[in-house]
Amino acid sequence: MVGIFGVWLKPLETPKGKPMKQLFRAITTELGNGIHEIQPHQVGRLKPHPLIIDVREEREYLLGHIDGSVHVSLNTFESKVLKIAPDLNTAIVIYCAVGNSCASATEALRRLGYRNIFSLKGGLQNWLETGGLVECGRTAGDA
Repeated sequence: MVGIFGVWLKPLETPKGKPMKQLFRAITTELGNGIHEIQPHQVGRLKPHPLIIDVREEREYLLGHIDGSVHVSLNTFESKVLKIAPDLNTAIVIYCAVGNSCASATEALRRLGYRNIFSLKGGLQNWLETGGLVECGRTAGDA
């Protein structure tokens, strides 16, 4: 399987006898309240693939965003996220520019009852620095 960075990635598999929660602990840093920080190279290994939400300003999103991500502005976040991810078990990765603005979005997800919440460590800046690709200009996926 070709991963996000154009290299071959082996999907993460739960070892026999290990619950998924232990696997998440192995690849993420717990931020507290059930929210995990995830490294850019680990996003493509999550199975099933997570919903990736960009919480930056729309103009920033249009300049470049992670392929397949959805833009959801922070001021309408709670109402829109329930529409695009009605299943509270959906794995969701939140990102912003450098990782500082995700706290309110991840906290909102926790309050709404989502169980698989990830914050992209270092945001889009870290994504790019580690070789991640972006796409530009798409507004059709804007939630």
